[in-house]
Amino acid sequence: MISPLAYIHPEAQIGENVEIGPFVFIDKNVVIGDNNIIMPNANIMYGSRIGNNNRIFPGAVIGAVPQDLKFRGEETTAEIGDNNTIRENVTINRGTAAKGKTVVGSNNLLMEGVHVAHDTIVGSNCIIGNSTKMAGEVIIDDNAIVSANVLMHQFCRVGGYVMIQGGCRFSKDIPPYIIAGREPIAYSGINIIGLRRRGFSNEVIENIHNAYRIIYNSGKNVSDALVQIREEIPSTPEIEYIISFIENSERGIIR
Repeated sequence: MISPLAYIHPEAQIGENVEIGPFVFIDKNVVIGDNNIIMPNANIMYGSRIGNNNRIFPGAVIGAVPQDLKFRGEETTAEIGDNNTIRENVTINRGTAAKGKTVVGSNNLLMEGVHVAHDTIVGSNCIIGNSTKMAGEVIIDDNAIVSANVLMHQFCRVGGYVMIQGGCRFSKDIPPYIIAGREPIAYSGINIIGLRRRGFSNEVIENIHNAYRIIYNSGKNVSDALVQIREEIPSTPEIEYIISFIENSERGIIR
């Protein structure tokens, strides 16, 4: 199951039942778990940590040094969870001294040409569309859907259960449960279809909808809107997530 045309450094740790195609390069200081499929011409570079049951397609490069001029060769990692599909030409750089690691969780689909820059954290159960680019230290929470050709400014955060329209670019945070689109990017309603598919009740969806009506349509500033949400909307994990996300946003949320 390991092609004789692949190069595997003697110090690399390879799990059981791993399929490695021709012209794959696996560097030293690499750990690969069980039941992975690594297709031809993929490159698994120094510092990569890959879990189980992943499929890595041709041309993918995991663990390359960051595209950050501050990087000085420090010991960092690129960590991939389980059950991910990493399509052709995806690049996942390892971390810098800022966080020490770049992380992609589990059960994600990263489509062709996605770039995950240094110290970025991608959660689990996310879909990232073709040629989407994440700058350094971006955070994407679980269950986000990001369409193709989206450009993310460094330090931005994307909330869970969002849907981001293709071709968008943004330099502010995108709070959870919403659809973000248009040019310039803006709040475009809540992700009702996505929430129903994920099993959210009508009551919870209505509470989320009411929270965002206050945030975006009441004419109040964000701080006052959050006060009103606390006063008028029942406290649930979803509402607390919205409030916490916005209160901790360093870049502010999209308009």
